[in-house]
Amino acid sequence: GFLVLRDIMEIYGMVTGKAGKSGYGSASTAEDVTHSIDAKHLTAIITGGTSGIGLEAARVLGMRGAHVIIASRNPKAANDSKEMILQMYPNARIDCLQLDLSSIKSVRSFIHQFLALNVPLNILINNAGVMFCPFQLSEDEIESQFATNHIGKISSSLFLYNKTTLCMTQIKSYLWYVICELVILWLNIF
Repeated sequence: GFLVLRDIMEIYGMVTGKAGKSGYGSASTAEDVTHSIDAKHLTAIITGGTSGIGLEAARVLGMRGAHVIIASRNPKAANDSKEMILQMYPNARIDCLQLDLSSIKSVRSFIHQFLALNVPLNILINNAGVMFCPFQLSEDEIESQFATNHIGKISSSLFLYNKTTLCMTQIKSYLWYVICELVILWLNIF
């Protein structure tokens, strides 16, 4: 009865732009949500930061002063995104590192490049992914969509989690962490 109706009304409010308990709703922009944030002391890695939500996250975090690292399999697209953000916000701190999540070799290379920057990791936005691609094996002989959307994200997240000081809630469940560790051991990735 009542609980269901309340939930329906809350969802309707979200869809129509009504602010929720946080003070923000579907009509809120990224600028609205981050208006009081000074991110100059933060470093963010954004996978898939060359289009869509990833690019918007890179733009807004760059605008707020964060050191943004766009991790992309396409260096040209990453540099184009960087240039676009710098045109809007000349003082933005944007770096681009190549990362193809379907390749364990690329994940390892990315991790080494990131660690060489000697910066903390405060925000990790795992935005990159593929969908509806034809069946194909990655260079590691893993189905490419599974390799990109799961193995690459899990291995890069866990390796970053283990090797850097994180101030985030990237891995929320200990059970999930253990499962991911077992997958990595099984694949003998690191």
